Amino acid sequence: MIMFLLRPYMHYLFILFIYLFIYLNLSLILPLRKSVRGEIVLITGASRGIGRFIAYEFAKCQSKLVLWATTKHGIEETAEECRKLGAEAYAFVVDCSKREEIYRAAEKVKSQVGDVSILVNNAGIVVAADLMATEDHEITKIFEVNILAHFWTTKAFLPAMMRVNHGHIVTVASAGGLKALPFLVSYCSSKFATVGFHETLTQELATLGNDGIKTSCFCSAGVNTGFVKNPSQRFLPLLEPEHVANILMEGILTNQKMIIVPPILKVTLMLERFLPECAVAGVRKLSEIKFDVAVGCRDKGK
Repeated sequence: MIMFLLRPYMHYLFILFIYLFIYLNLSLILPLRKSVRGEIVLITGASRGIGRFIAYEFAKCQSKLVLWATTKHGIEETAEECRKLGAEAYAFVVDCSKREEIYRAAEKVKSQVGDVSILVNNAGIVVAADLMATEDHEITKIFEVNILAHFWTTKAFLPAMMRVNHGHIVTVASAGGLKALPFLVSYCSSKFATVGFHETLTQELATLGNDGIKTSCFCSAGVNTGFVKNPSQRFLPLLEPEHVANILMEGILTNQKMIIVPPILKVTLMLERFLPECAVAGVRKLSEIKFDVAVGCRDKGK
């Protein structure tokens, strides 16, 4: 019945299939890379880890950098290195857990630097502990920094992007936003929310016709950033922030919607969707990440 109804349109469907096949294969072989030279790029959490190294990547591309972090010394260090790479860089001390502070800093950026066209929401915190050992104020802070700050920064800078239908919003999430990890209930919950934020915002911008504003979400497995103590993975080495930033930058320049590192993570996520629970448990053990955690108010190695 379906084939009968589709028969008058089969040649159109065939042409569409050929077009998509060629387009997808060419985009994989020869991905189009955009220029970010002269773009005003704001990066939160830029004093260390992925945030610092992604700032260096944009500096190499001669972007104009606006760097936010909570520590003056760290953010000034990043800004100085970016200047040595030939880029303009402006350092701001901003606590991304505080909405009004974000809005005040955003107004300063607009008046002193200009309209942000690329926003990299990178700031994040983690508390490695079981749920009962995680203090209420720690849970609140995790959500304030890891997801609520994305709302405030985006609301501050998106209107200018929408006026010219040009921009890019980058959501730095985590593998913990795609799969659950024990002893990181608050962190994973906040990162699941960031993935949802990215996907919903992407759909909304498309519906509003703002096709010139791109979005990317970055989800990486264990990165050696120092946020958790003694991290290790069963079969994969910990990723270094510099390497991860290179991959993220390539994803931004080629407008990738979802950037997942390492690629094997995509396979494990797919397997967990279709395998029975007993097999899923085995897959999780194979990709297990270990680190020191606080269990019931006692320090104990996982």
